[in-house]
Parts: sequence; structure tokens; C-alpha cells
Amino acid sequence: MDVHGTVAEGFEPVRDAFAGNFAALGDRGAAVAVYRDGRKVVDLWGGARDVDATDGAAGPPGTEPWRRGTAQVVRSATKGVAAAVPLLLHQRGELDLDAPVGEYWPEFKAHGKERVLVRHVLNHRAGLPVLDRPLSPEDALDPMRGPRAVAAQAPVWEPGTDHGYHALTYGWMLDELVRRVTGGRGAGEWIADEIARPLDLDLWIGLPAEEEAAGRAGRVGRLPEAEPTGGGPRLRPKRAVTEAYGDPASLTRRAFAAITPFPDQNDPAYRAAALPATNGVATADGLARFYAALIGDVDGVTRRVRLFDRATMERARAEESAGPDRVLVVGTRFGLGYMLHGSASPFLSPGSFGHPGRGGALGFADPEAGVAFGYVTNGFRKTVTADPRAQALVRAVRESLRRTGSDVDRV
Repeated sequence: MDVHGTVAEGFEPVRDAFAGNFAALGDRGAAVAVYRDGRKVVDLWGGARDVDATDGAAGPPGTEPWRRGTAQVVRSATKGVAAAVPLLLHQRGELDLDAPVGEYWPEFKAHGKERVLVRHVLNHRAGLPVLDRPLSPEDALDPMRGPRAVAAQAPVWEPGTDHGYHALTYGWMLDELVRRVTGGRGAGEWIADEIARPLDLDLWIGLPAEEEAAGRAGRVGRLPEAEPTGGGPRLRPKRAVTEAYGDPASLTRRAFAAITPFPDQNDPAYRAAALPATNGVATADGLARFYAALIGDVDGVTRRVRLFDRATMERARAEESAGPDRVLVVGTRFGLGYMLHGSASPFLSPGSFGHPGRGGALGFADPEAGVAFGYVTNGFRKTVTADPRAQALVRAVRESLRRTGSDVDRV
């Protein structure tokens, strides 16, 4: 496998780990980018832009090479990008995180949701991870029908009292809140205008027609599970997790089935829609550069850009939810819209915050280390929050920091 791109001196372990993901973990096409103190120190890509050359997920690899600028659907890594919008609206004094959602969106109050606060949407405590009547793919792509379905849904636990991952409903609640606050501009439009354009990011929630026509996004799909090499053990999920995913009545299955059947992620109509929980399209550099701008200045199109002030950054990563997750059935930690470092989703250090995408992608920032990280792939695996390929790269970043003189044991 030819690995393309560059690494700064001391970050060679990331290149080795990236190549190892193809050799040992079956990656077919991927990219990784790392920023340190606002400067790009890793920019690597390799493999094929399409996971397969046919419509079958287990088909042969595509033949078109991954190039600089190849983007992919990043699934739930989208959530971390979308979370910046309500936090920045709060930073600007336009949104109160402690106000009831119904103050901005009166129709949402129905069926006992008067006590759902804006922060409950972001910290997964709203009690609304499921829809009693799942949406069809066509309805899910309509920007109005998802929010209407959530507004008509009764909570499955008392809002604010517990947490569980809102896998799909998160996006509809966040998007409608943003529309109500901004006078009609959805999260995808807001990100394009206020974040992606000033920072020159290859990152979209709602891929523009001209980018689709230019072939920016590769094909994604499921990979066969990689067998461990070197005699290592194969990781298996806990029985409770397996049972939860196997039970059609569980909150786990129902949360991920809020759209049934799930849309074809390679359909241009899916990529063009704005689903702030699941369908972001990004390059690894776009994802890493976004997180770099959350924690410090980054060179933008015309000026240095920093998105979060210190108070907003601390608010984003302050623990809001922790412990057994009623949907994922493992212990999870959330701040406001961001997963926090923990056993279910390891990042660089306890101070890191970000979001994985189910089956592969990962973006996060670590303020103490000054590090921002982005990994995208076209091959999805069964993993939900801690893909072995992304984790190998995170470990390599940690080793690189040691090589370059950082006191990573304090990070």
C-alpha cells in the first residue's frame, strides 16, 4: 500500500500506524490529519476512494485512488461538527442553553416535553432517542418531517434524569432549534456560512451539487471484520450489548431504527440532505482543522480564526452525562454535544472532546496538548465508538508527542 502525504519530524509513528491499518486491519481507503497548535503536522491518505467497485458492500475494492481532497460520509462524527452551532449561538447571546426547547419551538412542548432543556438535546438527556413511528428514507431527508416526528414523540424517560445516545433524533432536534433561533437557517447552512467558508474547510452537512458533480465523495460501505494479526485476541462485545442490538424492542435497536430502512449512504440525495446527526461529508483535514479552530487560532481564508472562546470550550467538554448509557449499553461520557474521553470512546487524554462516527471516523481536540485529530475511511466496521484503526492512530499521536518532547503523561 502506497501512503501519500507528509508528516512533520517526530510524527513518523502516525505514518507507520496508518500504513499498518491497511496491512493488518483491512482498511481500503482512508486519510488522517493532525494539527498541533494550529499547524498541520500530519496529512496522509492512501488506498481507493471507493470501498468497492460494485453495489455490493463485500465487492472488490474500487480502482480509483484516494486523492488529496477525497471526502467521505463520516456518520456520527457529524454530531461534533453540528454541536458547534448551538454553542456558538450561545456564545453570541442568541440561545440560552438552560431554556426549555419549547421557548424556541412551541410545537415541541407536546406529550410532556415542557421540561426538556436545550442542554438536554446536547447531553443526550432529553429522553427522546426513539420514534414510535420510524421515518421512511424519503421522510427522513425532508427537513420538516423529522422535527415534526420528534415534536409528536413522548419521552421514554423523564427528561434530564438519565442519559442515552440519541443516535438519529439528535440531529432533528438540533437542526430545528437552530432554524427557530436563526429565522430559518438550518445547521448545515449555518456551518457553511459561519464555519466552513471562513476556515476553508472541506466539510459539509448537505453536500453541494457542484461538489457532488465534481466527485468529491467516495463510496462507503461495510467491510468484513478483520482477523487479528500477530496472535492477538479478537475483541468481542459484552453479552448485554449483543443482546441489546439483537432485541427489536430494545432502546438500542429502536434508536438506530428511527429511520427504517436506513438510506443508501452513497445516494447523492442522501449526501445532499442535511442530517446533523449522521450525514456529514468531510476530508480528514476538514475534520481536524475544524477541531483545531475550536481550541485555538487557525489560518483562515482572510484571517486567523478561532471558533470557541475559553468559556465555550470549557462548557463543551464539562461532563454533563456519565455512566451506563440506556441506548449504547456501555458507560459513556458526554459534554454538550461532544463525547468525552472514556473507556467506551478513548481519545488522547481525559481533557479531550470530540465525536466518533459509527464504524470508523473520528474527530476530536485536546486543548492541553494543542492537538486536533481527524480520521475518515470508506470502510465501516461494527464498532460504534472505538474503532481499532482510529485507536491505532491515536496511540501513534501519543507516541509522537513523546518523541517531540511533550509531557504526555500530564495530557
